[in-house]
Amino acid sequence: MEEDDRFMAEALALARYAAFCEEVPVGAVVVHQGKIVGRGHNAPLSLNDPTAHAEIRALREAGLTLGNYRLPGSTLYVTLEPCVMCAGAIQHARVARLVFGANDPKTGACGSVLNLFDHAQLNPHTRVAHHAAAQGACAELLHHFFRQRRS
Repeated sequence: MEEDDRFMAEALALARYAAFCEEVPVGAVVVHQGKIVGRGHNAPLSLNDPTAHAEIRALREAGLTLGNYRLPGSTLYVTLEPCVMCAGAIQHARVARLVFGANDPKTGACGSVLNLFDHAQLNPHTRVAHHAAAQGACAELLHHFFRQRRS
């Protein structure tokens, strides 16, 4: 659990950076054998790229770092529950474990709206864990960001 806290803190730092860049504050890190091999923060606005979600960017960097598009044995930490696009990419990358902070009641694909990882037909299966200790900090960062944008 201590390792989860440490890597989720790294993802939160990336989410704060995304907010600084005026992007939706989501951050992600991919960890393999105890080391961060991929980092990402949301950047669809600045990159004009609808696929530039934190998870996708972290997966891309991890693939380049490890020299493989498959990431077995790795864990992805992300501050917000992944959407369908990101959940699909996580499955295709064969990430062993996903740990997320805040639930996403509008587009969450790990249990909030649907659970892509719960379908037996989709293989391989990624273990999903909700990091309850980080949920408050992750959710507050998002709420603060959207409150500022509305005012």
